[in-house]
Amino acid sequence: MPELHDIAFTLNGKPITARVEARQHLADFLRQALQLTGTHIGCEHGVCGACNVMIDGRSARGCLTLAVQADGSEVETIEGLTEREAIADLQQEFVARNALQCGYCTPGVLATATELLGRCTPTRAEIRDALSGNYCRCTGYQAIVDAIETVSRRRADGAHE
Repeated sequence: MPELHDIAFTLNGKPITARVEARQHLADFLRQALQLTGTHIGCEHGVCGACNVMIDGRSARGCLTLAVQADGSEVETIEGLTEREAIADLQQEFVARNALQCGYCTPGVLATATELLGRCTPTRAEIRDALSGNYCRCTGYQAIVDAIETVSRRRADGAHE
């Protein structure tokens, strides 16, 4: 019988309590137990970034983070970022620039961009460096970098919120 642990954390602004298996990954818990399917499972080795979620304001790999590690944390998924409109400008710019084609990597890329833009007004080189942990097979990254750079400039100029 698997070992179960009680966890409690804030998910997208709401308190969550659950019993989880010790070895269950956060991404699997979000997708299977909570039906938050915006967190995508890609490589399951922490390489592709499709599973990125925000944990205590930092982008983290949901496939490498155990659900029990979220205990006491604030977790935000793409659903939460979208619901509170924290990334509305990024989403609009991604659409305008066709920076999402199949869309599979997009939630993870948006989590990475959210952390980056929360820390600084990045240069193109810093955007590329931050995105180096996110694989996209469709876009070639140029449109993604352009979209993030455009939003960064607008936010710096006070055009956000």
